[in-house]
Amino acid sequence: MTTTTDEGRSTARNRRIATTACWLAVAPAAAWVLFRLAGSDRGPLVQAVAFTPYAAVGSLVPLVLALALRRRAAAVVAAATTLALIGAVAPRAVAAPQPVADGPTLRLLTANLLKGRADPTRLVDLVRRHRVDVLAVQEFTPGIAAELDRLGLDALLPYRVLNPEVGTTGSGLYARFPLGEGGFRRNQGFLFTQAYGTLAVPGAPPVRVESAHPAAPYAVAVVPDWRTDLRGQPPATPRGRLSILAGDFNATLDHAPLRALIATGYADAADAAGAGLAGTWGPYDGDKIPPVTIDHVLVDRRVAVRSVAVYAVPGSDHRAVLAELRLPAST
Repeated sequence: MTTTTDEGRSTARNRRIATTACWLAVAPAAAWVLFRLAGSDRGPLVQAVAFTPYAAVGSLVPLVLALALRRRAAAVVAAATTLALIGAVAPRAVAAPQPVADGPTLRLLTANLLKGRADPTRLVDLVRRHRVDVLAVQEFTPGIAAELDRLGLDALLPYRVLNPEVGTTGSGLYARFPLGEGGFRRNQGFLFTQAYGTLAVPGAPPVRVESAHPAAPYAVAVVPDWRTDLRGQPPATPRGRLSILAGDFNATLDHAPLRALIATGYADAADAAGAGLAGTWGPYDGDKIPPVTIDHVLVDRRVAVRSVAVYAVPGSDHRAVLAELRLPAST
């Protein structure tokens, strides 16, 4: 009798341990869903939210655990969590329907040059090989500006609005077609500059293009600067001039401030092309941290996205993003 009682207690204890383990495994993913869906990317959560695609994959682990241990309630919560995370992330891997645009093709390349340390030969080769029409650069320095022209960029993209500065604050915009109304503005956060201009593409309406570079949320203390700079990005003008923002946004599609900017009338080109899960930044200084997607080409929703690809650029911790677009025809 005593043995039977002891075995029953042991079984009950093991069941309690298994149930507790299930809920402990489910809780982080469930909390992640709440933070992501509520747009609670503040303080230390900002950096964590960038890894939401990995959290979506990781959420399968507690689901499998709960199913294996036959913990129905935990399995239901885990399944809902997985569906919510995958529902937020998976559409980026599926091409979306595109607007009717029967104007000329525009190929735009954006690259963060990491204080001018990126390989200029690689960058010019990308421009030449892919017949790039517009190049937006960040962390653009006087040294790499001179080297790019020495390698022939001035012949490939003769029109430009450039603000090279030592360090991380410089910005540049190169184009095959004339650029008017050019200049640059300085963000309030880290004082990164953003070169801009209005592109005159034959057969298309004028297109305002800007090399975007908001502050990076590398620490809790600078998250307010990050939010300020993202709020300060020029909104889309759906009933006005076509607009394109391209660059290092220091934010992913899981960050609420970037989604708010896109909601003004932009489309994320990679997301629209089904290439929205391609990482563009990282690993960092050799650390084994998976890459995240913080470099973007945001286009007016009247512009059709034909394809997006990313390319490694030696010397930089960012990958260059190339978007092939189809503009509306001029009327």
